[in-house]
Amino acid sequence: MSNFSRRSFLKASAGATALGVLGMPLVSYGAGAKVVVVGGGTGGGTAAKYIKMMDPSIDVTLIEKNEFYYTCYLSNEVLGGDRTMDQIKFGYDGMKGHGVNVVIDEVTAIDAKAKKVTTKGGDFAYDKLIVSPGVDFKFDGIEGYDATVAEEIPHAWKAGPQTATLRKQLEAMDDGGTVVICPPTNPFRCPPGPYERASQIAHYLTKHKPKSKIIIQDPKQKFSKQGLFKQGWKDLYGFGTDNSMIEWAGGDDNALAKVDAKTKTITNGFGDEIKADVLNIIPPQKAGKIAFDAGLTNDKGWCPVDLGTFESTLHKDVYVIGDSSVATGMPKSGYAANTQGKVCAAAVIAAIKGTDMAKQAFVNTCYSIVGTDYGISVAAVYELGTDKDKGTPKINKLSGGLSAEDASATSRAREVQYAYSWYNNITSDIFK
Repeated sequence: MSNFSRRSFLKASAGATALGVLGMPLVSYGAGAKVVVVGGGTGGGTAAKYIKMMDPSIDVTLIEKNEFYYTCYLSNEVLGGDRTMDQIKFGYDGMKGHGVNVVIDEVTAIDAKAKKVTTKGGDFAYDKLIVSPGVDFKFDGIEGYDATVAEEIPHAWKAGPQTATLRKQLEAMDDGGTVVICPPTNPFRCPPGPYERASQIAHYLTKHKPKSKIIIQDPKQKFSKQGLFKQGWKDLYGFGTDNSMIEWAGGDDNALAKVDAKTKTITNGFGDEIKADVLNIIPPQKAGKIAFDAGLTNDKGWCPVDLGTFESTLHKDVYVIGDSSVATGMPKSGYAANTQGKVCAAAVIAAIKGTDMAKQAFVNTCYSIVGTDYGISVAAVYELGTDKDKGTPKINKLSGGLSAEDASATSRAREVQYAYSWYNNITSDIFK
């Protein structure tokens, strides 16, 4: 990593992620208090577990629609063939072991005035509510594409059944076929994700269908870790040559305008038609549906929050974390949601105690596996501050860095092992 050693990052991130545990003693301050967490993904799962760990006397109920959670991070390896669906699947027994009351049910309404969450199975009163609804999709801007079509032409941007569907389509494609990937406009969940996906699909095709190609039709001129991805594509997949397996076209006119689902043909802003054998459309995104239903969203479709606590600026005693929140200065990533969950947990307990919380710190790191023994990453440490230009609150990056573009083969291989270690650690941190 340039400008910031890995040892320094790990030291700083250890301190930041330990905020909830080290910043507050394990004593019963919130006896009788009820906290409900809606959404059992990375953000919500972290918050529920850490509140219970920091103060066992608080009654914590986690409500999640699905019995199992599939991580989006490293799900692209399922497409690449190096990971199975079972290897990204997690249940909630670990949380139950920490004393969290886990309810598998669908939330149908949130009444912020009455402080009540309603599910298909009943009502849950709360003193503090944490909502971690993830993302939903804006289908209305793409002619010919909607939620129904997405079952046949999957976005696979919520890991699970659609991930398996996309994998099967790649397996069924003939050698010499064309995979077309259409990333969304900013902001969206996991900014490097579409480009890691292209890498992992190329990894699979190189081994099994080497005459095939991948076309990325991108509405953006720039994307996360662009230089590192292009270097990886050059090293592994011939990028920039006549025999490149991956083609990338970026800019407004490459935005997806129309989809013919029957023929798997897309039309871009130039009016060009591109036929795919396997088509992966990742739509523009917004906050999860329950956030809209609960009145937690702004006119841009995201949830404004107090960056120091993640309490909604629209409803008191309701906190929003993860991809749906407007965490100005931080990306919408799994690790960001995890660290926000810990900061939010500390904030909720401080509010219940009626005391000030410790100074907030945030971390994020994002690994992308480009191919066999070829990993790249970006990492940063943040603290709450102010936007110098606007004078508004912002989570400012203190330090960080990227993998070196001229890194050795040994370093690239080591990054893959770091990625696997990170994955094992974060999933244990949430679900065990």
